Amino acid sequence: MLVIVLENAPPRLRGRMAIWLLEIRAGVYVGNYSRKVRDYLWGQVEAGIEEGNAVMAWQASNEAGFDFVTLGKNRRMPVEFDGARLVSFHPPDSLDQE
Repeated sequence: MLVIVLENAPPRLRGRMAIWLLEIRAGVYVGNYSRKVRDYLWGQVEAGIEEGNAVMAWQASNEAGFDFVTLGKNRRMPVEFDGARLVSFHPPDSLDQE
C-alpha cells in the first residue's frame, strides 16, 4: 500500500498524482505499486511541490510495518529514536524562522 498526502500543491501536481493513484480525499492519494514506481512518483512530487508540503507512507518490512518520507515546511518532522522512526512536533513559530 502506498499513500501520498499533498497540502497546498499546484493543480498540475495533483493531476499527475491522480493519473497514477486514487484520490480518496482532497490531496490524499492511495495505490499499490512497486518501489520503482514509488520512487518515480516521489520524484514527481519533489519536482512539482513548490511552496506546498507532502508526506508519503508505504508498507515496509520493519517493526512498524511501514516507512515514510516528508517534504516541505510542516510542524511534523520525522526523527530516529532508538532505531524507530517517530514524528516530532515543532512549535508553530519555528516554521516562520526557517
